[in-house]
Amino acid sequence: MRFVGIDPGLRITGYACVELRPGAVEPTLVEAGVIRLKAAEPVPARLCALHAELSALLDELRPSRVAVEEVFAHVAHVRTAIVMGHGRGVVLLAAAQRELPLDEFAPAEIKKALTGRGQASKEQMQRAVMHQFGLRALPEPPDVADAIAIAACAARRHGTDARLVPAAPRALRAETPAAKRPRRAPRR
Repeated sequence: MRFVGIDPGLRITGYACVELRPGAVEPTLVEAGVIRLKAAEPVPARLCALHAELSALLDELRPSRVAVEEVFAHVAHVRTAIVMGHGRGVVLLAAAQRELPLDEFAPAEIKKALTGRGQASKEQMQRAVMHQFGLRALPEPPDVADAIAIAACAARRHGTDARLVPAAPRALRAETPAAKRPRRAPRR
């Protein structure tokens, strides 16, 4: 099962595709990179270019699911949230046009899943991604690391799907609840 994670932006959009094979515990990286848009272009032109690039990417990678970061709005960075919202809209549209299920993650959830800390820095995220995926160098720019992290979160969330992990044998499932029950001392 393939998962594409996208870190949308109107100058640089990071993308990553990871694959989780049946019975695998962790996903493997298939491809990661960036879509660079011309900052001098008007916003509508950049949105069109982003849509065309994302559409081609999704058609080529053929994921089972798409994942994106939820919009995070902070009073000090309102403009960033608005710009990210435009990019997210294009991601949602491209996924919907292909009838791909969508996963959304809060930024702190992604950071905590990869580093154990919800307030991790960009460099900490890059290092965590490098180590977890066995990369030789830090993923650059940081948007690539973010996209890989987003895709990994989606793969891990769905890693327990019945399609991916064989069900436990019936005998084992039947024994599990009883093993958790406390035993009473016999009466005399």
